[in-house]
Amino acid sequence: MLQGPYGSPDRDRPLIRLPFRSFAVGTVLLPLSGLIACLFISLVYHFDDSTYTHCQVSNYLPSISSAISRVPERYIWRCCIGLHSAPRYLVAAAYFNFYCGRFAGRLPELLLTALALICSVAENTGLLLLTYVSSTETYSLHKNGFIVFIASSLLHMLITCRLWHVIRTHYVNPEEITSRRWKLRLFLFNISCCLAAAYFFRRHNMFCEAGVYTLFALFEYLVVFSNMAFHMTAFWDFGNKDVFVATSPEDKRY
Repeated sequence: MLQGPYGSPDRDRPLIRLPFRSFAVGTVLLPLSGLIACLFISLVYHFDDSTYTHCQVSNYLPSISSAISRVPERYIWRCCIGLHSAPRYLVAAAYFNFYCGRFAGRLPELLLTALALICSVAENTGLLLLTYVSSTETYSLHKNGFIVFIASSLLHMLITCRLWHVIRTHYVNPEEITSRRWKLRLFLFNISCCLAAAYFFRRHNMFCEAGVYTLFALFEYLVVFSNMAFHMTAFWDFGNKDVFVATSPEDKRY
């Protein structure tokens, strides 16, 4: 509960107060619902176009790049990613402050904290790039955005798991134990799916076997879903926090 009169010049004036758990759920639901909607529309209305490959063999699922490159899927995905990007940058800053508080005076962990922030920002920026530059428009930019997204995502997960491994003996509540365990599980699952997707993508391009690209698309979905789930662990990390939008107190009093 906030104490003191709303108009007190000695404290910020809250305009919006949102529990962080609701904030985290809403942030993750935006890309999740957008991706599901794009996949559904592609399969129902653009099946032949979205599942077409240069090998011209049987394929039953579109890749994510294909699913978000047509109309109206393109605009649905861009809207969802655009809306979720600002909260993602805010969460990156929140984690940075959280780690700095936990590792004050410990240089190796503080360096990892800074690197985690850079990776988080790069991951979100790469996602924005591959979202707003589709594979059918400028393939090279879309491809580079995808590479930045995947590489920074995996590195961010790895660093995060390392930082939580260091603070495992200093948990303040059971939710942090749950958070660490799920972070590690999701990271291992994510990297396994990345390897599987890379294998099936390469195999498809080399041998043009029927159904192989479908397996690539399936594991690509799992990579993205597990990435979303990893970021969702902030639900436990900041479960007792609130997100405020407030006006600053006046510098001068009249």
